[in-house]
Amino acid sequence: MALFDPVVVALADHLEHPGDSYPVSGKVDAASYTVGDKEFALEDGIDYDVVLTHAGDGVLVSGIVRARATGTCDMCLDPAHLDIAGEIQEYYLFDEPDDPEAYEDGFEVIGPEREIDLAEPIADAVVTDTPFVVLCKPDCKGLCPTCGANLNYEQCDCAQRAAEEDAVGADNPFAVLKNLKLDD
Repeated sequence: MALFDPVVVALADHLEHPGDSYPVSGKVDAASYTVGDKEFALEDGIDYDVVLTHAGDGVLVSGIVRARATGTCDMCLDPAHLDIAGEIQEYYLFDEPDDPEAYEDGFEVIGPEREIDLAEPIADAVVTDTPFVVLCKPDCKGLCPTCGANLNYEQCDCAQRAAEEDAVGADNPFAVLKNLKLDD
């Protein structure tokens, strides 16, 4: 299931002979996409630039997609801007293969209407190029786990206070209880 509306390319009058190629470019007008539980806004849709090549028994689609996306930083929750530049590499067969098991990743067959829908390969390329960990900047300092301050903009003294409390607590006669584990 594709994340976007169909992107249908008609092959009629194109790719009649092995070795023929047909360049196709365009834009997918999508406002957003999701990867797992993360949502990304697209600033200006997704641009694609591919070449379809008649390869004898099918059509090889290769090219690139580009997009500018905005998600949420995993460390500080600020907006994170991403440049997406994913590669498309997809193969469509003209006829059903004699041995479908030979295609371990599956296959698509070009129907009698001689059209190819690029929505799924475009979506796959965008998702594949979206980082697993989204950061607003490479050196994001995140949020303080104690007070919640965004450490990219302000400093807090929570870590220093915790270290001081640990140091003072060592002289406390009850400090030994701090590390004691109680069984249920």
